[in-house]
Parts: sequence; structure tokens; C-alpha cells
Amino acid sequence: MGEDKKRIIFIVNPISGTHNKDQILSLIDRVLDKDKYVWEVWYTQYAGHAVELAARAVDEKAAVVVAIGGDGTINEVGRSLVHTDTAMGVIPCGSGNGLARHLHIPLEPKKALKIINQGLIETIDYGRINGLCFFCTCGVGFDAFVSLKFATAGKRGVLTYLEKTLQEGLTYQPETYELETVDGTYKYKAFLVACANASQYGNNAYIAPAATLTDGLLDITVLEPFTMLEVPALAFQLFNKRIDQNSHFKTFRCKKLTIKREKPGVMHFDGDPIEGGCDIEVEVISKGLKVIVPSDKEAREAANPVVQIAQDYIRDIKEINDTIADNIHTRNQKIIQKITKKL
Repeated sequence: MGEDKKRIIFIVNPISGTHNKDQILSLIDRVLDKDKYVWEVWYTQYAGHAVELAARAVDEKAAVVVAIGGDGTINEVGRSLVHTDTAMGVIPCGSGNGLARHLHIPLEPKKALKIINQGLIETIDYGRINGLCFFCTCGVGFDAFVSLKFATAGKRGVLTYLEKTLQEGLTYQPETYELETVDGTYKYKAFLVACANASQYGNNAYIAPAATLTDGLLDITVLEPFTMLEVPALAFQLFNKRIDQNSHFKTFRCKKLTIKREKPGVMHFDGDPIEGGCDIEVEVISKGLKVIVPSDKEAREAANPVVQIAQDYIRDIKEINDTIADNIHTRNQKIIQKITKKL
């Protein structure tokens, strides 16, 4: 290995999202700058494996670890890279891709690889919820409840998430939360409490439109109860960076927050659900993770709403088509099984 070349490890979650991982690996061989990097590919085999692999990469002095997967894989890789000299790259392949979207990392793998070639590094904040790292959002309430339903659905993708959101939203009951900060204590009956390091959950759902990854603060968003007639307006504002204009939303910023609720239940960090107690501690840690990011010019181009909408439309149509094809295949398999039993 040439001493001037950096070692880069690609950690692949083979089951995340809908991208063809073999195609991405083929792209790496063609697109990655071989004058700059020597590279290896490591595969995850179980939940939490990416944490171990990324820690091993740090021990072996890798310059960059690239997460190929969704927000869960990115979270696992990032956990092991905080406060190290190893930078994280991202090739987004998940259902939401919240961190990638916030950083304007393209969802097209070839373009994401070109950004890795440039190697521009920014150091970002991260958060902790009861000691667990998160990089986009964490919280309690409806979003955590839907994350739990989504995790046990058996199918991934934006359509499944939308289905669970609509199903559970009809019957979900708001809870009462006490929020403690250094500035005082606030009590809310709320649909959800979101603590945002980045601006969105993923899929361009902006729960905290003004949040940044480098200000050393969390943007806390409280959604108070609303009627079903108000859902369309809320959805429009959520996906158009205007949710902070809604009268049911209360927002503030802080470094640390204690969430108190009447009974234990589910909470989430970067979309992954986990059981939590009555008291939940959330904090932000400044400048803790090195990430490879686009240049300012590329970020502006990626942020172009017309281009983004077109790309999202094409991707969503593909996902719908894939879902329809899967349903047809499943139905045909059932027909074949019935015929076979009769023979």
C-alpha cells in the first residue's frame, strides 16, 4: 500500500433499503479514486455488527469508514467514529436517509462516491438519548410509536412507513410530558416531542427546519394535539419546511433536556425504537464526528428544489413499481402452490 494513499473501509448492510448493493460495489471499483484510496468492503451480519466493524476500522487506523445503508447503519457506524480521527462517508441506501439529505449528499450512489473522492471533511455535532448516540433526531410519542411498528412490519420502504403512520395516527392518544431545561420546566400534552440535531426525520420530512449540525444546540419540537381535519395542512407544512409556522408546534433550543412522562414506553433514536423509562435524558455534544460532505456548490445544486423533487418523484415511482412487482410475484407464487397441491 502506498504511504500516500488513505485506507477506506466500506461497511455494507446487505438488507437495508431497496438499492442493489452489487451495483454499488461495481460502482466503487469504477468510480473511487484509486490514486487517493485503497479500499475494502466489510459486510454486516446482524444488528449492531456495524458498530463492531467501525470500531475495528478505527483500531486499524482507517482514514475513512463509509456506511452503505440506511439511517440505522449510519448510526451504528457513527457511534464508533465519534471523537476519533476517522471520518465517516455516506452512500445512502435507506428508507429515510435523514442525515444524507440534511448534508445534501446525493441519493444516487455514483454522485455520493464522487463526493467521497473529493474528501472534504466537516466536524458535526451529535446527540445522546439515555447515553445512546443519535445524529439526526430522537424523541418520544407518535414518531417513536410508528418507528416501533415500522421495525416489526417485515417490509421496509417509504410506502410501509406511510401505511403505518396512517394506520396508527387514527387511534394514537397524546401523552403528558414535563420538559426540564436549565431555563425552566414546561408541561405539555403532546402528540410527540422531537429532539433534532439535524433538520429532518428523512424523506424530506422537516420536523425542525432551522436545525443545524454545527451550532451546539438541539432544536426541540413539541406537537400539541390537533384534529384530523388539520392533518393535510400539517403534512404540507412538514414536507415544505414550514412546520414551525403551525400553531400546534412549540419549539425551543437547548443543550440538555430531561423528558418526564407518566409511564415507561418506547422512544427512538435516528428512527430505531427502544424501550425507555419515565425519565429520559437528552443532550448534544459539539463537534464530535468527522463527516465527508459536498462542496458548497454541490450542496446548492443538491438543494435545488426542482431537481430534488424530480429525483424524489422518480425514486418513489420506482419504489411503487417494485412494490407492485413484489405483490404480483407473491400472488403468482400462491397460485402456483395451489395448482401444485391439486396435481
